Order: sequence, then C-alpha cells, then structure tokens
Amino acid sequence: MELSSAPVPPLGPDDHVRGEGEAIVVYADLRCPHCAATWLEIRTRPEAVAFRHFPVASKHPRAPALHAAAEAAGAQGAFFAMVDSLYGDRAHLDDPHLWRRVEELGLDLERFERDRRSEAVATRVRRDFESGIRAGVTSTPAIFAQ
Repeated sequence: MELSSAPVPPLGPDDHVRGEGEAIVVYADLRCPHCAATWLEIRTRPEAVAFRHFPVASKHPRAPALHAAAEAAGAQGAFFAMVDSLYGDRAHLDDPHLWRRVEELGLDLERFERDRRSEAVATRVRRDFESGIRAGVTSTPAIFAQ
C-alpha cells in the first residue's frame, strides 16, 4: 500500500465518497488483489472514504471494464455496492457475472450496459486516473489524507 502526501486534487461534488467528516482518498484498481485486501479493511472506517479510479490495464487488462461497470452502477446509485461486490468476489468478473451483480443490486441492465460503454463513463474513469498521475500515484492502492 502506497501512502503519500503529494498534492491530490480536492474532493468535488462528483467524487464517490462513503461516510462523513475528514476524508481519505483511495486510488485503486478494481482488479488489484492488494486493493481488494485494503478496501476490505478501510471501507468501514469511521472517516469518509473517497474512491478514485486507477485501472492499471498493463497489469490487469480487465480493470478498465470493471471500473466502467462500477461507474455505470453509480449512475443508478449503486457505486459502492458494485465496488464491494467486485472486491468481495474477485473470481467472477466476466460479463455474465457482472450482469448477475446488476440483477442482484436491482439495477436496470439495459441502462447499465449503455452507461458502461458510454464516452461519459470512459471520460470519468480517465479523469480519476489522470488526477492520480498528477498526484504521483505509481502503484495501487494509493491512499491520501485530505
């Protein structure tokens, strides 16, 4: 786990934040085993946790698709439910299992598919990734205090 004090972009209204108060910002890859272990530890911490996308496609080719899936679930109010599900069952991450998760979360599958393939979702994920690069993220997970 990388801990850094480099400048990180401040939280904005479209950041995915769980909890209240002072926040920690986590740049994570949804396919990264270290990120999964860290997420399971920090997701219930008392302080706010902000999740930012940092898919490392060179190491985890499926990561960009998983980040798009989380963002598409977020469009229906289920971002953290999808992140928890993806990290909770890392052995089943192909499309049929994503569709099962969508059903279990009570989401609209057609909207989910449309959103996860949209340019808006790709832009959102890329924006988080680029902000991580600017903040000095070189590996995941990277955790910053706000």
